[in-house]
Amino acid sequence: MTLKELKQEYKASLKSSDTEEHIDLFFYRPMGFAWAKFFEKMGVTPNVVTILSIFLGVAGGVLLYFGNGPLRWLNYVGIFLIIWANTYDSADGQLARLTKQYSRVGRILDGLSGDFWFVAIYFALVFRELNYGDLWPGTFFAQHSWVIWVLAVAAGGCHAKQAAMADYYRQFHLYFLKGKEGSELDSTSALDKDYAALSWSANFMAKLTLFFYRNYTANQEVMTPVMQRLRRELRSRYGGDEVPRSFRDAFRKQSLPLMKFTNMLSFNTRIIAMFISVIIDMPWLYFAFELVVLNLMMVYMIVSHEHRCRTLLKELQDGKY
Repeated sequence: MTLKELKQEYKASLKSSDTEEHIDLFFYRPMGFAWAKFFEKMGVTPNVVTILSIFLGVAGGVLLYFGNGPLRWLNYVGIFLIIWANTYDSADGQLARLTKQYSRVGRILDGLSGDFWFVAIYFALVFRELNYGDLWPGTFFAQHSWVIWVLAVAAGGCHAKQAAMADYYRQFHLYFLKGKEGSELDSTSALDKDYAALSWSANFMAKLTLFFYRNYTANQEVMTPVMQRLRRELRSRYGGDEVPRSFRDAFRKQSLPLMKFTNMLSFNTRIIAMFISVIIDMPWLYFAFELVVLNLMMVYMIVSHEHRCRTLLKELQDGKY
């Protein structure tokens, strides 16, 4: 394979330049592509790569438990394993695009992989605060254990919502940029039909997985009422036909400035904040960052996107497209 062909294949392994973050393009995507080519040669499927990333990420999260003491160096091993896990998280999607091995199960599993990592990280940080204390406020959390548990549970709930909304807006953007084939955008109406077609006796695991995924999608839709009105309007006008290029271009122009927020709410920004909080021995700061900074970012993203969808909906109804 020539260098030009390799570059073309690498480009084909990416979702789109619109939705890629600088850190990803500089590090994670090239590393993911290298792993994807390796796994393709070895005959490893994208879902297996995702499962490997879960083991690496969980192991890395557990090693963040060790505070001041002789085992503190394990924090850096944990950071390395989490970064390694994220190269695999990039590789599974790139491998799927290279080999055309797409599946809804793969998408769900890929979404869950990061959840497993962060559950391990959250527990490690909580027990670290309880058993080791930190630089400041020292042993406060050990003496008031309920406080750190409340912070962790609240941050975890917000994290799940932030990641879900970031993923939804990214898939919506890709839908208008690349069409149905380039996006994993779903709807509860379509999922309800798939769910009804399965039986508990013959398809227990598939139906159970779809049950949770359907609820996940429904929660995304509840948070985006104007976007759903826009989707219904497009469906009523064009049905299953292609949305006009003029509208797709207008949507991309409106949506593109918000893609940086979807990236910041996904992984890199939060994991950098978490690494810093661990290195300076103040893990609770990461929970505060989730609750304050990232929540404000999410609210701004939702409000801005809904405003843009409202503008596009009015233009559509006025016959502009």
